[in-house]
Amino acid sequence: LQNPLRCAAAAASSSTAAGPGRRLLLSTPIFYANGPPHIGHLYSALLADALHRHRGLRGPAPGRLSTGTDEHGLKIQQAAAAAGTSPPELCAQVSALFRQALTQAAVSFTDFIRTSEPYHQRAVHRFWAALQDREALYKGSYEGWYCTPEECFLPESQLTERTDAQGRTYKASLETGHEVHWTKEENYMFRLSAFRDPLQKWLRDNPHAISPDSFYQRVLCWLGEDLPDLSVSRERSRLQWGIPVPGDSTQTIYVWVDALVNYLSVVGYPETHGEWWPAVHHIVGKDILKFHAVYWPALLMAAGLPPPERIFVHSHWTVHGQKMSKSLGNVIDPFACIEQYTVDGFRYFLLRQGVPERDCDYYDEKVVKVLNSELADALGGLLNRSTALSINPSNTYPYFSESCFPKILDYRGTKALGRASAEDYEFVVSVASLPLQVARYFEDFQIYKALECIALCVRQTNGFFQRHRPWKLNRKDPAEKLWLDTIIHVTLECLRVCGTLLQPVIPNTADKLLSRLAVEPEERGLSSLTFLPRYNGKPCPFEGRQLGPDTGILFHRLEKSRQHQIGKKRL
Repeated sequence: LQNPLRCAAAAASSSTAAGPGRRLLLSTPIFYANGPPHIGHLYSALLADALHRHRGLRGPAPGRLSTGTDEHGLKIQQAAAAAGTSPPELCAQVSALFRQALTQAAVSFTDFIRTSEPYHQRAVHRFWAALQDREALYKGSYEGWYCTPEECFLPESQLTERTDAQGRTYKASLETGHEVHWTKEENYMFRLSAFRDPLQKWLRDNPHAISPDSFYQRVLCWLGEDLPDLSVSRERSRLQWGIPVPGDSTQTIYVWVDALVNYLSVVGYPETHGEWWPAVHHIVGKDILKFHAVYWPALLMAAGLPPPERIFVHSHWTVHGQKMSKSLGNVIDPFACIEQYTVDGFRYFLLRQGVPERDCDYYDEKVVKVLNSELADALGGLLNRSTALSINPSNTYPYFSESCFPKILDYRGTKALGRASAEDYEFVVSVASLPLQVARYFEDFQIYKALECIALCVRQTNGFFQRHRPWKLNRKDPAEKLWLDTIIHVTLECLRVCGTLLQPVIPNTADKLLSRLAVEPEERGLSSLTFLPRYNGKPCPFEGRQLGPDTGILFHRLEKSRQHQIGKKRL
């Protein structure tokens, strides 16, 4: 085996230079094709999609978003047999369902990979050859507890004893509860134990490689424990549905090695991957953290490649406090959710309520409450009130009056010169800081916090509008008209900023809102997003502009009666 530390150093030195205009691949996990999609799968994809869309709004930079289906392994072989079909037929059906669900949820993927495709199998063979050439593989006898649902061997420390309904005692995975079976095989082994120091060095040198920090710390703990060599093939007699080991017809490549290589095959490994790799950010669930943060970086180093730049990790969704499972009948169907709550409603709820560090609970009443409160009432109500013909009869983006709202540096210690209060000045400062705050949260994989800030801004804007009661002002009085127009101008500016920032999360609703404000497509980027330029003495391109057509209610309130129907739409 070549010196692992030297492998890691060489790999790190080839890392792509950072910069705003550089290439970046964002990836979801590829989803296992043994059953239909649920909201956990969609959550991974929506996180990746929001990051991808946000990056696109920052300016022209080559970006890709990859997703797809993982189509090999014993689970699929067994699921196909149980369904009375062949593995290729089952995979084709399930893969089509995933593609449909992602497309329906407006996930803007650029690449959809299926591991049964020939170009991926060729990449896996080349990757395997690289591991062999660098002496990272050896053949050895392996025995241990194998978990078919998780497609991996588990050490004793990760097992527990369970008793079934018939009183039979069996060994099971401590984390998932799945039964394990003692298995003895002659397999190819990967020298994982040689990569403990390089992996520790990689993480020490890159403290943001894994986010949030709690998962980074968890991986460091794993690397402090024993790191045994890893079985990377199965006997072909046990597993026919997989990629055969090159030059050894008795062995099938372990499904996880095969699946992980998708991130390379999607960028053209082994010929053109250098144009993208390692400028890659993986978005993964915490249940597959070890595969992505220990096994995958070690395999890459062994093959002479650097680890991915960043791994963003999220937790799971529970339903009424219980883990989703087919046996409990509580698996949430994303198709039913989209039908009930709309695409944007479903997207907003998952990204607003999902916290990467901890498991989040899903129940229909919460979805209805969040969407009615924040999208229908706060955002939609504000747009409706501030653009109503009764208050804005000219249907224009009104003019801002500097005499009514003069720029004051120390608004706390100065007597008000115009009509604006100290509270208004604090509000304007808060909104002006919003784009940068949201950008930081997106950068740190805290999309829920970005949405919290935007929701707060919408609430504050409603407070500003309510506080000054523009409907009470007399438009025929010149002084009153100046202040009335200024109130509406500030309100529309807040809506424009919030609408622009919401595009990665609720693209259809944001488009509707910005179109109503007559914001042209080329005026919707983040690099040129400036709030209330007239307050700073700069021209505002929107002033005096005719507003866009009134397309009606921005986001329809969800009725309580509809809320009870969705509970019955389960997989």
